[in-house]
Amino acid sequence: MAGSDLFTGTLDILVLKALVWGPMHGYAINKWIRERTNDTLRVNHGALYPALYRLEAKRWLTEEWGVTERGREAKYYSLTPLGRKHLKLEIERWNSYTRAVNSALATTAA
Repeated sequence: MAGSDLFTGTLDILVLKALVWGPMHGYAINKWIRERTNDTLRVNHGALYPALYRLEAKRWLTEEWGVTERGREAKYYSLTPLGRKHLKLEIERWNSYTRAVNSALATTAA
């Protein structure tokens, strides 16, 4: 599925969830999303980095320069306490939403 097919809210919740386990740079976040969705969701850089900046502006993420496992400098993003709280609320909202949509889609014609 192309990155442009992802809704902004879906990408935001996936990025926040990726960072629950600790700081990651953009490439690692993208890789986490691909791996956890069995390569179904692929986020292009043109969508990922604006999402990271947007989430940082909302104070849900912080950034810090670090060195990757390959010895390159990269920006590492971390979840803030406010971001963790927002993620919890968004997961609850997402689960409610998907239950409703799944219920509608399971309806058969009479």
